[in-house]
Amino acid sequence: MSWQWVVDGVSYVLFAASGFFFLAGSVGLVRFPDVYTRLHALTKSDNLGLGLAVAGLSLQSGSWIVALKLLLTWMIVIVAGATACYLVANSARDSEIEPWTGEGR
Repeated sequence: MSWQWVVDGVSYVLFAASGFFFLAGSVGLVRFPDVYTRLHALTKSDNLGLGLAVAGLSLQSGSWIVALKLLLTWMIVIVAGATACYLVANSARDSEIEPWTGEGR
């Protein structure tokens, strides 16, 4: 009995969930009020979205070596995203951009 249809189904669910998180991050980028909340939305959702996409691709790869390469790529992207987020937030703070507090609406 072939389990390939189960692997395909799980992969499709992971890809769909990945797309949902990428979409949520994009909506957060457009809708959130300041640079700090936008950075939070992007880094959290993009890291999770990419992780789900990597999981789906790893199931489809059929090779442990390819799956490890995908995992390594995801880890590199997480570190690069965190570093970029830190640099942007630090620059915003140095430019004296105040965080949104919700007051004065």
